[in-house]
Amino acid sequence: MERLEDVVIVGAGPIGLACAISARRRALDPLVIDQGSICHSIVRYPIGMTFFTTPERLEIGGHPFACSGQKPTREEALMYYRGVVRAEGLRVRTYTRLVTASRMEEHIACGIETRLGSEKIWCRRLILATGYYDNPNPIGVEGEDQPHVSHYFDEAHRSCGQRVVVIGAKNSAVEAALELYRAGAHVTLISRHTAFRPTVKYWLVPDIRNRIAAGEIDARFGVEVVRIGRTGVTVRGADGESEEIPCDRVYALTGFRPDFELFEEIGITLDPESRAPAIDAASLETNVPGVFMAGSITHGRRISEVFIENGRFDGEKIFADVVNPPLTAYSIKLSS
Repeated sequence: MERLEDVVIVGAGPIGLACAISARRRALDPLVIDQGSICHSIVRYPIGMTFFTTPERLEIGGHPFACSGQKPTREEALMYYRGVVRAEGLRVRTYTRLVTASRMEEHIACGIETRLGSEKIWCRRLILATGYYDNPNPIGVEGEDQPHVSHYFDEAHRSCGQRVVVIGAKNSAVEAALELYRAGAHVTLISRHTAFRPTVKYWLVPDIRNRIAAGEIDARFGVEVVRIGRTGVTVRGADGESEEIPCDRVYALTGFRPDFELFEEIGITLDPESRAPAIDAASLETNVPGVFMAGSITHGRRISEVFIENGRFDGEKIFADVVNPPLTAYSIKLSS
């Protein structure tokens, strides 16, 4: 038995869930899969993190988002979104990864992997809402894959009393460096850029600059990481001189990117420079019939242009053409 679904949505983040709700409003019964947990990207946010935006701009499906402060925390967001899944009765299969997909006559064949093995699902519409948070930008140096190196910042408390190197010069690196310092870590901030990026939040800039000026946080700008060892990070400056910075932990906060390789394997045309997909602006359908994209991945490398606040409405574009839909999804036997 191979199942046929009306709609398969890849990504159980806020935008993927919002797309599922748009489908449900039209009497479809979408299957949502995610290679991690529900809202896996938010799970990866630092523990106790507070969102920059207010709760009403994170709402999906018309479900009110109540929180204890003016802006919600990571934990409140996770509670909200899993509550929406429960209230809407969405079918979500977590820890299920899309490996490949291809158009086969009138249907799309999706190869997926779970902890139990491989499966094939057929669908009429495939919506990719995978985001980018599962694909860190690698530095590409020896030692990057060691256990004490992470592309995700968890919480500062774990590094109290340790020597920590933070690689990066954007918001995540600056915030991590400041939190680590205040938790009692000995922090060195490293960047290949000669200054902080202009997108760093304005209230963080004087704080981090003052900490560096006071010698409370060390910094190395305009240097290249050439190796990560068990006890130190080796950097090379513009003058060609190398330096090893002692460390116990490394946070390589160098940003993230969509899974361009998967998109190309599916057959989606990507712009050579921006990596933006070929999609219809009105329906968000790609050049592969029946395959749609939602959220940040619709903008290629310009992922910072789409957030939950504006991406949550993409499902309404994708399902705008649905008229007289079937009442339920169903399963049929397909020949191999």
